[in-house]
Amino acid sequence: MENKIKKILEDADTKLLKTVTGKILAEHVLKGELQPGEEIGIRIDQTLTQDATGTVAYLEAEVLGIDRAKTELSVSYVDHNTLKMDHKNADDHVYLQSVAAKYGLILSKAGNGICHQVHLERYARPGKTLLGSDSHTPTAGGMGCMGIGAGGLDVALAIGGEPFFLKTPAVVGIKLMGRLKPMVAAKDVILAVLQKLGVKGGVGKVLEYFGPGIKTLTVPERATITNMGAETGATTSIFPSDEITLDFLHRVGREDEWVRLEADDDVEYGEIIEIDLSEIVPLIAKPHSPGDVVPVSEVAGLTVNQVCIGSCTNSSFKDLMTAVYMLKGKRVSPHVSLTISPGSMSVYYELAERGHLAELIAAGARILECTCGPCIGQGQAPRSGAVSVRTFNRNFKGRSGTTDAQVYLSSVETAVSSALTGVITDPRSMGELREIPMPDKIKMQDALIVEPPDPKQAEAVELMRGPNIKPIELREALPEKVQGSVLIKLEDNISTDIIMPAGVYLSLRSNVPEYAKHVFEPADPNFYDRAKEKGGGFVIAGDNYGQGSSREHAALCPSHLGVMAVIAKSFARIHLANLINFGIIPLTFKNEEDYDRVDLDDELELEAGALDSNELVIKNLSKGIEIPLRHTLTPAEVMRIKAGGSLAYISKSNADK
Repeated sequence: MENKIKKILEDADTKLLKTVTGKILAEHVLKGELQPGEEIGIRIDQTLTQDATGTVAYLEAEVLGIDRAKTELSVSYVDHNTLKMDHKNADDHVYLQSVAAKYGLILSKAGNGICHQVHLERYARPGKTLLGSDSHTPTAGGMGCMGIGAGGLDVALAIGGEPFFLKTPAVVGIKLMGRLKPMVAAKDVILAVLQKLGVKGGVGKVLEYFGPGIKTLTVPERATITNMGAETGATTSIFPSDEITLDFLHRVGREDEWVRLEADDDVEYGEIIEIDLSEIVPLIAKPHSPGDVVPVSEVAGLTVNQVCIGSCTNSSFKDLMTAVYMLKGKRVSPHVSLTISPGSMSVYYELAERGHLAELIAAGARILECTCGPCIGQGQAPRSGAVSVRTFNRNFKGRSGTTDAQVYLSSVETAVSSALTGVITDPRSMGELREIPMPDKIKMQDALIVEPPDPKQAEAVELMRGPNIKPIELREALPEKVQGSVLIKLEDNISTDIIMPAGVYLSLRSNVPEYAKHVFEPADPNFYDRAKEKGGGFVIAGDNYGQGSSREHAALCPSHLGVMAVIAKSFARIHLANLINFGIIPLTFKNEEDYDRVDLDDELELEAGALDSNELVIKNLSKGIEIPLRHTLTPAEVMRIKAGGSLAYISKSNADK
């Protein structure tokens, strides 16, 4: 193995090895060549799951025969679906606790906090790899830990000790210079990046931050930037591990875990984006895309009905102390509902111990649980037609729980200013915020952390399944001839929230047959009935299909309904992998104008054998034409697709051993 790894590094792109990204990959690569665009398999040190995706991930782990975590550390978080309106969520939480005990995972119980904030505080380590069944896992990049979001099956395999496969990313250097001006925040930095790259400009890339400006940003601020980098479609985002990182680790009592990890002085990035922090102004993302970014001044004066502060992007101690200092001695506008969600129990405790909760409450803020909450449509849905300003990372239509709500994404400074005035307000008009003192130590709260028992005790643990938890079905092998109707035709930037709506339906996440009744419901309420009537078929889509959440249900549920292939102009990275995992063929138009040559109810036909070539044709039987297509599947992925997807292929392979 050592000789093999040595050969991989000898063949590696020397420019890549000078970057922080390349240094981490070089330490973890097990298969493939470290050359941009080439597939590699890397060792995963840590994993995380959350309850909305983790339940299915562990059901898949059972199918795969995984019985014990082989990673350095794996954590099961309960942070998405903590509202218990009936037995479903409660049953899933008990299942997750039993899985954690049996498999040797740490459990972060409901109320302990949002997985990314808690992981940053307690577990993320510079130079390590972290794979999470949540698209915002790159948050850990704020301290030089390579966090990558993936589907639950990929995480289950990593827990079992298997490499994670991805294409060697191109590394984009984002050079930060200068210093942010008062009332301009780290959130404005990532909004500025989104302004430049849009929601798909990061696909196939790692965004690596460097330059003198990074020394002015704390780890929580860096984490805000790496967290929302997911909205560019990037594989991940990362900062170096330096004295700023050491300072943060000291404050959370983990300074012994620090290692220096920086790019070489003579590093050369294939692409560089330069940003002068002193020139950034308060920015805001308009409905309904994180990429529709404009200066706050452009929409200032618009009446605001709701303000929500929190989410994995902006719920750190520094974020909430910003809210404290801006709200102290003032009152929220009478027509505004202001909610605050602390990112972790440790942050919540610090606010309470120092008396700051009282100041927030006195200003009219409603303090919510330490969970994702409103960000994923779990409570606090705005009224009809409302304007909601949120410090979150996504504002897709309907994600808030209200279809016609107008959701804007901003910094904490802009959000609080808007809550006080009742209209979208440039925070610079509120005066300057005094320097926020950070505590020398943030005490980690352990009351809702459950450590696993020793392996011998774990053997006796029984997995607890409630009646809503259904086993994962394996898909049949691909037929020689794939034929069916076009079930739906979609536009650009279709998110996984549109494919598989969350909100009130998240309690069905462990029951695929029931959850599948809501596939594409926001786009077409009749899709389920059509798919059942037709016995499955094809999906046609535009650019960036499957952007947003990593939820593999957006592939698993359509697969359950018999969707055979998705033909799109382009795919989001995680969703593309999820389609392969569950046997749905991901194809792209060779000529984008051919998108217009396929319509709803057209009958299509594809030879399975044609997948052996990256370029192929599909017959539109209804129109009597052939349409050229292509795919990016490797031979191994084609083999898995033909077997019914990665889960079916691996399960059968294990059974044959």
